[in-house]
Amino acid sequence: MKAQCWRYRVDRRQIAYLKFIVESYDNLALVTTLDPHQGIIELRVPPGCEATVEALMADLGREILIHPMA
Repeated sequence: MKAQCWRYRVDRRQIAYLKFIVESYDNLALVTTLDPHQGIIELRVPPGCEATVEALMADLGREILIHPMA
C-alpha cells in the first residue's frame, strides 16, 4: 500500500513545532513544508496510521491553528 498525502494550512510560526511533535512519533508521518509563507504543509501518512494521525492533529488543533485542505 501507498502512503496517503494530507495537506493542512497551519499558523506558519508553528510549522517547526508541529513537525517536531509529529516526527517525534517514530514512523507515524512525514511532514513536508510546501509553502512556508502561507503555512501549507503535507503529511505523508503510512497505511495503518490514519486514525492515530487524525487524533494527533485534532489534539494539536486545540493548541495551534490547523485547517485541513481539500
